[in-house]
Amino acid sequence: MKKILLLGGSSQQVIAIETAKKLGYYTVLCDYLTDNPGQYHADKFYLVSTTDKNAVLEVAEKEKVDGVLAYASDPAAPTASYVAEKMGLPTNPHKSVDILCNKDKFREFLAQNGFNTPKALGFSSLEQIVSAKDQFRLPVIIKPVDSSGSKGISRIDDWSQISSAYRNAVSFSRCGKIIIEEFLEKFGYQIAGDGLVVDGRLVFRYFGNDHFNPKCRNKYVPVSASFPYNMPDEIHNKIHSEIQRCVSLLKMQTSCYNFDIRIDSSFNVYLMEIAPRDGGNYIPQVIRYATGFDLIESAVKGAMNEKIEISEIKADGFWSYFAVHSYKTGILKEIKIDPEVVKNNIVENHITAVAGDKVSEFTGANTTLGILIMKFDSMEQMLSMMDNPDNWIKVITE
Repeated sequence: MKKILLLGGSSQQVIAIETAKKLGYYTVLCDYLTDNPGQYHADKFYLVSTTDKNAVLEVAEKEKVDGVLAYASDPAAPTASYVAEKMGLPTNPHKSVDILCNKDKFREFLAQNGFNTPKALGFSSLEQIVSAKDQFRLPVIIKPVDSSGSKGISRIDDWSQISSAYRNAVSFSRCGKIIIEEFLEKFGYQIAGDGLVVDGRLVFRYFGNDHFNPKCRNKYVPVSASFPYNMPDEIHNKIHSEIQRCVSLLKMQTSCYNFDIRIDSSFNVYLMEIAPRDGGNYIPQVIRYATGFDLIESAVKGAMNEKIEISEIKADGFWSYFAVHSYKTGILKEIKIDPEVVKNNIVENHITAVAGDKVSEFTGANTTLGILIMKFDSMEQMLSMMDNPDNWIKVITE
């Protein structure tokens, strides 16, 4: 029986373990958390951090695995490519994965290769920022170079805000580095979505609309992605071409991707992030409802060098995830959802918080109370509900 090493056993990553087992593979799991749920689904578990490359390599060599997968995890993606490259297993170039997973390196790559990208620089200290601030036009966005889930992001409209924004961003950076980039005004919705590259060719992608809640303290954390993206096909195709050019230049091979992209009023495409892994927040499951195509199975097969069947895909309906979130830190009293929404729109309920739990105000994906997968009757209904969640859901704390 072939073995696959999976990096990460959170509740959202269990689906990858179950899919691998369904495909007939022996599953080995690494995670640094003692209470991760994935350990109860995997055939074998090692209490090892997924960002400790050499420790994971040691596990992979000991188990003689045939493939390595970092499902829905930015921090673990470089580890997966490093280990696979060392062992001669199917993978993308580790150097390229490292570029995609570090925001400063990715911005530099985009600029060097003629992509549209905001002015951006990486910094390792507050003193460096103060010396270079005159190079930027306000407002700017400050974020960790190597974090995910929109954690540690701030917008700065005045340089007097820089100290607190820097401390916030660097607290979420594993390498102690942040990036400053000039704020890019988007046209329409920011573009979300996932895709699949096979042998260097983008063979599948499905784009959606990112939704943000301006009432949250961190206004740059998506609370939802709704599908399909509400722009004409020519815009979808233009985005497709830019993604393809990027992965071709990086010599990427076979893997799934998660996208964060913007267009401006002239329909110029800005590749904000192309993460070499499936999306979190159950995006692959949402896309499976919408298209019938299974990106989770594709990720597992790609890691194991198995053939991925691509048939004609016809998208149908209007679908989204919604990240249930609190405006306040406190003790959760109740999550009230309109009964009509429960009846007509919620397909899967993955809310993990229960009454009596201590909850935090929503500042990043790590403070989500759970995820809802939803369906809608029309594009108009979907966009309205995702843009105005207070009309149908309330999180009550005390």
